[in-house]
Amino acid sequence: MTRVASLYLPHLPIERLRRAELPPAPPETRAPARHQADASGLRPALRGVPPIDDDPGPCSVPRGGGWRPGARWAQGAVPAPTAKQAAIDALPAHQRPTMREIGRRSEPADHPFRAMRPDDGHPGAGRPPVTAPQKHITSLWQRPTVLIERSGQREVVTAACPLARELGLHPGMTAAQARALVSDLEVREAARDGDQAWLDRLALHAVRHWTPTASVYAPDGLWLDLTGTTHLFGGEARFCRRALRFLERLGFTARIAIAASPGAAHALARFADAAITILPPGEEAQAIADLPLAALRLPDEVLNAASRFGLERIADLYPMPRGPLAKRLGLKAVERLDQARGLVAEPIVPVVPFETPRAERRLLEPIATAEAINQVAGDLLGDLVRDLEGRRLGLRSAVLTCRRVDGIDQRIAIGTARATRDAQHLARMLAMRVERIDPGLGIEAMELTAPRTEILQPEMTRNGLAGDPCAPDIAPLVDQLAGRVGEDALFRITAIESDVPERAARRTDPLARPARWPGWRRPIRLLPRPEQLSGVVALLPDHPPRRFTWRGKSYRISAGEGPERIHGEWWRSERELWAVRDYFIVEADGGERFWVFRRGDGVDTPTGDLTWYLHGVFG
Repeated sequence: MTRVASLYLPHLPIERLRRAELPPAPPETRAPARHQADASGLRPALRGVPPIDDDPGPCSVPRGGGWRPGARWAQGAVPAPTAKQAAIDALPAHQRPTMREIGRRSEPADHPFRAMRPDDGHPGAGRPPVTAPQKHITSLWQRPTVLIERSGQREVVTAACPLARELGLHPGMTAAQARALVSDLEVREAARDGDQAWLDRLALHAVRHWTPTASVYAPDGLWLDLTGTTHLFGGEARFCRRALRFLERLGFTARIAIAASPGAAHALARFADAAITILPPGEEAQAIADLPLAALRLPDEVLNAASRFGLERIADLYPMPRGPLAKRLGLKAVERLDQARGLVAEPIVPVVPFETPRAERRLLEPIATAEAINQVAGDLLGDLVRDLEGRRLGLRSAVLTCRRVDGIDQRIAIGTARATRDAQHLARMLAMRVERIDPGLGIEAMELTAPRTEILQPEMTRNGLAGDPCAPDIAPLVDQLAGRVGEDALFRITAIESDVPERAARRTDPLARPARWPGWRRPIRLLPRPEQLSGVVALLPDHPPRRFTWRGKSYRISAGEGPERIHGEWWRSERELWAVRDYFIVEADGGERFWVFRRGDGVDTPTGDLTWYLHGVFG
């Protein structure tokens, strides 16, 4: 079931201006350092505004700012007497406890810095004393303020403060008319870019905290696809209250509506009376019937044409046939009506928190040779590397897409063992795979994308002056070998903290730094699984074998060394609780050297069945 929320900020431009002009809060009203720090990294888009906790809980003091708990005396409010104090006051004077018994009492006093005269020379001199950040907000609009924008040869009001709206000023009227109506009007230039930047920041915040799909609806709203996400916040109603509370602490007025279609949510958020509107599925047509036609997001010329025909509400369009309606108001009106009622799907283009680095070339003439493809790929790499340098990123994988004239795409991909921005190295890797591209009748466009990137910062290099030689960078070599034999064919062996030989080593990344190997003598070649020996002749309990047969061939032992006893790892399996292995290094008459072991210590039966195995070969 699709659920879409429309978040409407009716006074975004004027409130954004009000927030930009807020004087810095006094030290006692600032948030604690643990809230000012952006340690999680989840809100880079809202940097520059006070970090605010979305859910302050039952505490009466907001955690993102305001007065700290226990400092209510600074607001000038005398705390109410407690029940114990009221019981003491009710006693007769001779029965009341002495001051020594009840302790010294504290009376509310004025803040020492707030009691200073306005001419004491501090930066805030000349401003009236305030007790909370909200007083700063209300003190700014002592004069009616409007924002204007030039449209052709005239200036039009785009936003008005609450005081100006009470005097009859509204967006859409000319600035000359507004000045004529209000003599002491303060007029300022509108900043569309600033409004759009705030909407983009809010959309990114919504993507990171509320829903994976959010879209900006300029100039004053957001669309949120809440399908399958509201249960994480305790339901739709609780999510709406949380979102409005978050915007209120940021200093913005908002209304929100949730419906099954984006059009219905948009109409209810802007033309419904309630701040929160939650519409059950299937009731879109009935809910928007009494709303004006402007709720359908129709252009002004369509609304003017509808007024000439006497169409004022959305319900007036329901009984009209589609043909005459499209002829009078256009196909766009029919489409908007169906989208609002949920009859036609309306896609939401989501905001992407991270834009994939991309470079593209459209060719004047098709190309089909490997040399031409490599040349264009080199140009794409140059553009992509410059983009990565600007973002301080390094490439880990790249995909080259070649679009042929017949519409078929040919793709090759490369991967690097370490993040890099070396264009020459990447060009060599692409050149090794150009032969996999089938140009067909010719390639007319090429595109290079980097779907996987990592942060690449400058690293300190060693100069070798102190006698410590510089380790060579083998990442380019690993990339070239991986391009020829495959990534799975390259690996390193690293040690694991285990006494059992088959568990003491594992494969790791070719560029990983292996752990330090123990000083024990181990064979060069270790068999995947120990192979049992037959015909073994040996003296018990601590002597190496004299003779054994392995893979159908008999070996006579001339020298031996050992034993090296290895106990089982009892914490892994109960079967290894008493397990014992005695390893020997033996040398045959032909010069072969083997690593063999006996199960059991030769004394206690639970330690093993005294069978012999060959586990590795030296040399």
